[in-house]
Amino acid sequence: MGRRPLLGAIALAATVTLSAAACGSSGGDSSSSGKKTITIGYQGVLSGDNQQLGLNALYGIRTAVAEVNADASSPFELKVVESDDAGSADQGPTAAQKLIDNSKVVAVVGPMFSGATKASEPNYTEAGLLSVSPSATNPALTTLGFKTFYRVIAPDTVQGKAAADYVATVLKAKTVYSLDDKSEYGTGLSGALEPELKAKGVTVIHDGINPTKDYTSEATKIIAAKPDVLYYSGYYAETALLSKALKDKGFAGKVVSGDGSLDPQYVAQAGAAAAEGTYLTCPCGDVNSDPKAAAFVASFKKVNNGAKPGTYSGEAYDATLALADVFKQLGSDVSRESVLKAFPSVNHAGITKTVAFESNGEVKGSNVFIYQVKNGQIAVLGNTADLLKS
Repeated sequence: MGRRPLLGAIALAATVTLSAAACGSSGGDSSSSGKKTITIGYQGVLSGDNQQLGLNALYGIRTAVAEVNADASSPFELKVVESDDAGSADQGPTAAQKLIDNSKVVAVVGPMFSGATKASEPNYTEAGLLSVSPSATNPALTTLGFKTFYRVIAPDTVQGKAAADYVATVLKAKTVYSLDDKSEYGTGLSGALEPELKAKGVTVIHDGINPTKDYTSEATKIIAAKPDVLYYSGYYAETALLSKALKDKGFAGKVVSGDGSLDPQYVAQAGAAAAEGTYLTCPCGDVNSDPKAAAFVASFKKVNNGAKPGTYSGEAYDATLALADVFKQLGSDVSRESVLKAFPSVNHAGITKTVAFESNGEVKGSNVFIYQVKNGQIAVLGNTADLLKS
C-alpha cells in the first residue's frame, strides 16, 4: 500500500532536535541554551488509514519549531507535545484532554479532521486553551460557540462553491453523483457543493456511505446512474478503494474529490492506473511549486529527512509561526490566558497566506486550487478563479 508507518514518525522524532525543557503557564523553564522554553501541543491523526495527512502537518510544525530554535535572536525556544486522535471523533476528547492536562502547553495546533475537532473543542473551550486547526474545514465549526477555536484554512463553503463552479463550467458536467463518507468533513463538503451545482443547472444525485473496504456495490450504483462526474467527499484511503472499484467496473465519467484526498498516498493506494485523471480540489496551494515557498521547502526537507511538504504542511507551519509571533509580543507573560487574548489580533505573513482572522475565527482571504493526477503524479492546474476565466 505504500503507507508510511507511524514507527517512521516516531523514529523521525528522535532525529529532530527540539528543546528538552518545558514551559510553565507563567513563561516557562529554561532550556540548555538559557532561553525560556514555550510548549505547544499538536493534536492530529497520527495513526490509522489516513495518517499521512496528520504527519504532513506534524512535519510542518517541526519545521517551524526547528527554525525558531535555530534563531539566535529568538527570546525563547519551542517544544511540541504530540497527541494522536486517529482522526476519530471518539478519540478526539481523550487526545485533547492529554494536552489540556499538561499545564505547560499554552496553545495547540490542531485538531485536524472535522469530526475530531467538533468532539474536542468543548474541552478546549472549557480549559481556555487556544487551538488552531490547519485543516478542519466543516463550515459549522465556527458557529457552535467554541471560544478557543481558530483555523488557518477556508471552510468548505468556500471549497464547495469553487469546486462546483469548476465541475459545472470547466468539466461541463450535466449530472454529478455526489457521494460523501457520512463524516463531519464529508457531509460538510457535499452540503456546500450540491446547492452550488444545482444553482448552475447541474442534476445532482446524492448518496452517503460509511467507509468500507469494498466499494464494488457502490461503484455499480454510480455507473448505473451514468453521471458525467463523481465527486467524493471523504479521505484518501477510501477514495483510493472507490477509484479502484470504479476502474474495475469500467466507469466512463470523471472522478473528483476534495482536500482529504489530496496526498500521494491516494495514488499509491489506488494504483496509478485507477488514480489517473482524478481531479482534486483544495483551499490550499502547492508549496512545492511556489517560488515564494522555496526556503520553506528546503527547510522542511532538512528537518524531516528529505520528505517533501504535503497537504496541510504549509498551513501547520504558518499556524506555528503565527503562535511564535504572539509569544514574542507577549514577552515574559506567556500563559494560556494571555495567548488566547492576544491571538485574535495576530497578523503573520505566512507562506500559504497572511494569517489574520475574522471575529468568528475564520481566516481572512483564501483561494481554492485544482489538482489532477497525471502520469502517476499529482499536479496543480491552478487557482479556480483563474481557471474559470480561461
